Amino acid sequence: MSEHRGHQQHEVEVRSDVVDVISNLPDCILDHILSFMPTKEVVKTSILSTRWKNLWASAPNIDFDDERLRGKEVDALRLLDVTSFVNFVERVLRLRDASNMEKFRLSCHVFRDAFKIRSWISHAIMQNVQELDLFLFAEDPSVIPQSMFNSTSLVSLKIRMDCVIEFPSDVSFPCLKTLHLSFVRFPNDDFTEKLFSGCRVLEELVLFRICLRNLKNIAISNSTLKRLTICDQSSFVVVNDPTSGCKIKIDAANLTYFEYIGFLSNKIILNNTSSLEKSFIEFLNPRGRGNELEVAGRAIDLLKRLKHVVSLRLSDYYIIETLSFVASVCSVVFPNLTHLMMTMEIENDTFTELMRLLSFCPVLQSICFSEGFKCFMHLGENHYIWYSKPICIENCLKTVSLKNFHGYKSEICFLKCVLKTACALERMDIRWSETYLRDLKRKTKARKELEKIERSSTAFVIKFS
Repeated sequence: MSEHRGHQQHEVEVRSDVVDVISNLPDCILDHILSFMPTKEVVKTSILSTRWKNLWASAPNIDFDDERLRGKEVDALRLLDVTSFVNFVERVLRLRDASNMEKFRLSCHVFRDAFKIRSWISHAIMQNVQELDLFLFAEDPSVIPQSMFNSTSLVSLKIRMDCVIEFPSDVSFPCLKTLHLSFVRFPNDDFTEKLFSGCRVLEELVLFRICLRNLKNIAISNSTLKRLTICDQSSFVVVNDPTSGCKIKIDAANLTYFEYIGFLSNKIILNNTSSLEKSFIEFLNPRGRGNELEVAGRAIDLLKRLKHVVSLRLSDYYIIETLSFVASVCSVVFPNLTHLMMTMEIENDTFTELMRLLSFCPVLQSICFSEGFKCFMHLGENHYIWYSKPICIENCLKTVSLKNFHGYKSEICFLKCVLKTACALERMDIRWSETYLRDLKRKTKARKELEKIERSSTAFVIKFS
């Protein structure tokens, strides 16, 4: 018993000798550490010691999230939780010092507290917040303070809110470089023009499932814009009216990245694309959702404007089919395309259209199949598709990446034909599907099949993983 007490005493003595290294760090470093923690945890550090008592009040990042309230039924207990959340936010903002705020993130239900939430956002604006991230479950547009639209400090603004946004008569974001809008609704065309023209140094714009139902024309004209993402998943309002939907006109001379996901319910007019380097395109299948002929026309028009891209990521058969049609019928060559990624499982029809498309990509150096080939695909070494192989495979192709590999005959056949043909090949990366990751017999068989092929290029490696 006495030995045990002695051991405990020794343990206490050892612990008392431990130096609190973190507390001795300068304030600027501690502030940086606190910036990675949720605000609720940051505030709790005040009880650690006198050194920490007021440190949280100058933390540069504020993050409020009522996530644990979501999905609960409206009852007395939930109302108590809401009150507790509101009181916590009010207390933190009231006790925080006057130092500038770097980031302010707010994710919450508005309920009947639009006035309070507006005051919280206004508080962040008054403290010269640089990054503002709002995820609000709101139906009241007044929750957004008008002062936000003339902030001189905002560098990044992200709003996710299924609600009409009301703008003041003048919108000015002199420092705003990043703008993300999700689910928001614009009352009319004038408001969109007012917003985008007020972002004079904008570099990144994301429009995610915004409601365009009341709009006819959106003009995005920013010479500083470098990255643009449009996720447009609305369907046609008028099935047989080819003029239905909205026209989104983009004029950005320095745009280097463009991403589009949608049904092409709205017409995308992409001008001045000579600087465009990378693009990701996903046309969601329009069948049964409206005027398919009009959609095809919009797809062709958009793809013709992407001919200068260096890197392209494609996600479905419809886009491959349309692209090959554009190239062959409209005589569009992709003279700069060096990297191509396919993010769908490859089947016979897709492969045929892909090979046709590659004929118009004379300098392609890298191709990646991120989802592999479908199990029922039939592709033999004597298949007609190999009789006229694209010139880029023979002369330029350096890297082939095949993920989700199963060792199917069609996959082996494709890799064999590349090995026999590609004179410039440097690397072949093959990543096994999780289904066969531990199937040593299957893996050994596939490796031997490829190793016995007489290769056009000798200076390359095959890597299995």
